[in-house]
Amino acid sequence: MNLTHPFLDEDGDKLREECGVFGAINATDAAAATALGLHALQHRGQEAAGITSFDGAEFFTRRGLGHVAENFSSQEAIAELPGTMAAGHVRYSTTGGAGLRNVQPLYADLASGGFAVAHNGNISNAGVLRDDLVRRGSIFQSTSDTEVIIHLVATSRYPTIMDRLIDALRLLEGAYALIVMTPEGMIACRDPLGIRPLQMGRIGDATVFASETVAFDVVGAQFVRQVEPGEVIKVDFDGNIDSLHPFGDHAPRPCIFEHVYFSRPDSVFDGRSIYEARKAIGAELAREKPVEADLVVPVPDSGVPAAIGYAQESGIPFELGIIRSHYVGRTFIQPSDGVRHAGVKRKHNANRALVEGKRIVLIDDSIVRGTTSMQIVEMMRDAGAIEVHFRVASPPTAHSCFYGVDTPERSKLLAARMDVEPMREFIRADSLAFVSIDGLYRAVGEKPRNSACPQFCDACFTGDYPTSLTDMARREDKQHKLAFPSEQVA
Repeated sequence: MNLTHPFLDEDGDKLREECGVFGAINATDAAAATALGLHALQHRGQEAAGITSFDGAEFFTRRGLGHVAENFSSQEAIAELPGTMAAGHVRYSTTGGAGLRNVQPLYADLASGGFAVAHNGNISNAGVLRDDLVRRGSIFQSTSDTEVIIHLVATSRYPTIMDRLIDALRLLEGAYALIVMTPEGMIACRDPLGIRPLQMGRIGDATVFASETVAFDVVGAQFVRQVEPGEVIKVDFDGNIDSLHPFGDHAPRPCIFEHVYFSRPDSVFDGRSIYEARKAIGAELAREKPVEADLVVPVPDSGVPAAIGYAQESGIPFELGIIRSHYVGRTFIQPSDGVRHAGVKRKHNANRALVEGKRIVLIDDSIVRGTTSMQIVEMMRDAGAIEVHFRVASPPTAHSCFYGVDTPERSKLLAARMDVEPMREFIRADSLAFVSIDGLYRAVGEKPRNSACPQFCDACFTGDYPTSLTDMARREDKQHKLAFPSEQVA
């Protein structure tokens, strides 16, 4: 379900959020505001971008591969998207893979009129639902799990579009934050556990929705509140806002990795500054895993706030011992296998004047496959560091995500194959340590993890998945039957 694609780091050695969504209704320049909002969310998806608008009579869509600026920076592009309502999407590919036909928002003409949807997340029973829909006659135009939602709405027998959408959502498992456009207005909703984020704001008489609050800062909107887990909000063209909670009461499980890495540092998530949360994680890491050293050095850019927190708590000076090049674009020519590992040096370079002869504490947000970490440790040694201690601002990532985050299959996760000491030997550091799961919870303002009812989705660390994983279970069953055919009854 989480597919490798060409815009990963060269060795796929980084966890990445897969999508960002933005929507505006009753806005004078809805498409322009959406383009600006998507630009602020570009870090959540750099493979493709799309915007759909509605002018009161007709829907208009423009989609393209590449960055937001490549597709929506011109007046001509925005002029193709008239109307006071628009929704947009930036993506990497998880379910469905790459290709223009999977770029969102997805649009369909239903019996009730146009229907456009932008989706952040991953439907973990999409395969089973899709097979059932195909058997009943549905014809799919994409390979995206998001299109399943459209077909479920189209085949629902309820009378109103809101009821049909809710009927469809009841059949889903997994994670979703949706912005939906219909001729009646805009609908925004989150899955009952709130795994993926969605925020609500205002610009004058316009209502806006976004994956992160930073998008509101960019478009000049005022943050109102988060869309609550399991909430469905409808906004019409008269500005009326209706809120429903049709899925009953559930203990929320928002993704804890939003605090660690996915969200921009200048965003606010669950009422907490992401920047301050990351500094607190670094401070917690310093308390839990101290080491004698001369410098604290972040792996840029994601390790910077945690490194500041570690340095402040430990009293060890913070320095930029690694300089990152910001001019290595995603279209840079891919290296051959023989020089593939030179990719790290294209992006990062040791600041030799600082690190030579020093004991270094390297701070990063996570270790995935471990190859990038190994190369950075080697780079610091080549620059003259006499000791390199690696500290990670999250627990070991030992399990794959099935909720809209790009992770390798579990067999390729270093922490799934090794304990900490073998991991240290693999990356060739003098020491290696991770923040504890309870330390991470404390840093983001929670009590230690409640194993009976965790406060977050932390499955990538603990393997405690908050929903059923129907598609994965079906795949594993098929693989078992292929591996052990003698067990099958003739």
